[in-house]
Amino acid sequence: MIEPNRQGDVWVIAEQNDGALHDVGLELLSKGRELADALGVRLTAVVLGEKVAQHGQHLIRCGADRVLAGEHPLLGHYQTNPYAKAIVRLVEEHRPQIVIFGATPVGRDLAPRVASAVRCGLTADCTDLDIGNHVEPSTRQRYDRLLYQIRPAFGGNIIATIVNPERWPQMATVREGVMRMPEADTSRRGDIVAFVPDLDADEAVLTILDHQRTERKVNLKASRIIVAGGAGVGGKENFRLVWDLANALGAAVGASRAAVDSGWIDKDHQVGQTGTTVRPALYIAVGISGAVQHRAGMGEAKKIVAINADPDAPIFQVAHYGIVGDLNRVLPMMIDAVKKRV
Repeated sequence: MIEPNRQGDVWVIAEQNDGALHDVGLELLSKGRELADALGVRLTAVVLGEKVAQHGQHLIRCGADRVLAGEHPLLGHYQTNPYAKAIVRLVEEHRPQIVIFGATPVGRDLAPRVASAVRCGLTADCTDLDIGNHVEPSTRQRYDRLLYQIRPAFGGNIIATIVNPERWPQMATVREGVMRMPEADTSRRGDIVAFVPDLDADEAVLTILDHQRTERKVNLKASRIIVAGGAGVGGKENFRLVWDLANALGAAVGASRAAVDSGWIDKDHQVGQTGTTVRPALYIAVGISGAVQHRAGMGEAKKIVAINADPDAPIFQVAHYGIVGDLNRVLPMMIDAVKKRV
């Protein structure tokens, strides 16, 4: 176990793929900056791969004070063992007090390995992070300036705040899209430390023969307008109306988990706790009941319009504008109105 180091840095693991930084690492720098400032310590970004030191300046401009860039041929493509060992050795050497990963497929694989190796706690799929104090109920011992790891629990019915007062570093994975993307500040300065991790060839237990990358069919996070359909749409045929309204508005098409599970639309379009978190200027929810899990992914949209036949649907509690009616009548009227205005 690593002893608590209350002067240790806040770390963000900046994920990269094929030489391009993943958005979630940059998003985490905005929250990491807040945490580091609250604690009065540095914010360090850690990036691993081949020729990754080139990303150092951009990571600094997005909020990091220091970048640890580990370059090694075994890190060219993600493999669990070499990546985990490289980060574990960094943690043991530098003793950060907080380490944050993105809740991506890579982060969800890597973070538990690191946490297990250094024997610390890990909170998965957080939707927010903060700094605060904690009093242990059984002993009345007080712990100051801990990481509050905040996430939905019990199927999204409550929001839990989790702390690790004794097992450090405090470690969490954070969902994509829940933190704001920072604006690059060209005036920021920081240190870029390039190093070669001590890795042996036998630590890469797999040989990658071919590498293929499939791009997502839709970029919901970058969309200003989203028209999303849920179980209330009624079927794949009726989903055509959702597509038609989206096309008329120049919008992206989203969906609830129920619609995805029913096979009406691909998972790339899913919005919610187990899908993509979005913050569009306009979110139109069609036939979506408004379960907590879905609202967790779209609740911060600037304007929400809900269309549902059930006047008691929970979605109306968060909607700015609500339309109670049959979507088979409402959507054609909306499409016609948009086209006439254009």
